[in-house]
Amino acid sequence: MPSQVTDVIGPKRQRAHPESRIPLVLKVVWTAVMLAWIPVYWHQYGPQNFLYYCDIGNLLITVGLWLESRFIFSWQAVGLPNIPLLVRSLGLYHFVVPILLLWAVYRLGYDGRGWKWQIVLMAIVVPITFFWHSEDNINFARGIGHEQHLIPGWLYLIGYLVVVPLVVYWPTHLALRRFCQPTRTISTSPIA
Repeated sequence: MPSQVTDVIGPKRQRAHPESRIPLVLKVVWTAVMLAWIPVYWHQYGPQNFLYYCDIGNLLITVGLWLESRFIFSWQAVGLPNIPLLVRSLGLYHFVVPILLLWAVYRLGYDGRGWKWQIVLMAIVVPITFFWHSEDNINFARGIGHEQHLIPGWLYLIGYLVVVPLVVYWPTHLALRRFCQPTRTISTSPIA
C-alpha cells in the first residue's frame, strides 16, 4: 500500500533518478501555455469544453511534467489514439501532445496502470458528456463524428464503454509496453 500520493502518481525522487529527467524549460513553457490556455478556452467554450479527453489530458500532462510521473504519461498515452490525428492536428497542442506523450513515456518508462486509469476516466467522463451536453457529442459519446441513430442511445453508450477499452486502450497498452519496457515495478498497491 503506498504511503504517499507520490507513491501512486509519481516515483519518489530517491527511488527514481536523482537528476530531473524532464527539462525545466519544458515544464515552465508548458505550464505558461496552460495558464494562458485555460481562461481563454473557458471564456470561449465554457466549462463543458474541459470534458474533452484532450483538454483533461492537457491538465494531467501539466501535473505529470512537474512530478515526472511515468504513470500519468502512460495513462494519457493510452488514450492518445482515441482522437483522430487529423482532428488533433487542427490545434497546435493537438500536434504537440502526441509527441510529448510518446517522448515522456520513452524517457520515463511505461507504467502498466495507465490503461486501467484511462478506462476509469472514460467510464466517468463519457456518461457525463452523454447526458449533460448531448448536442455537442463530446468525445463521440453519442456517435462517431455525429450523433448516430442506428441503435438506441443507451445501447451505443454501453457499447462505447465496452468496445473502446478492448479495441483502443488494450492494443495501445500492449504497443506502449513494447515501445518502452518498464525498468521497475512502481507500486504493489491494489490499483496496480
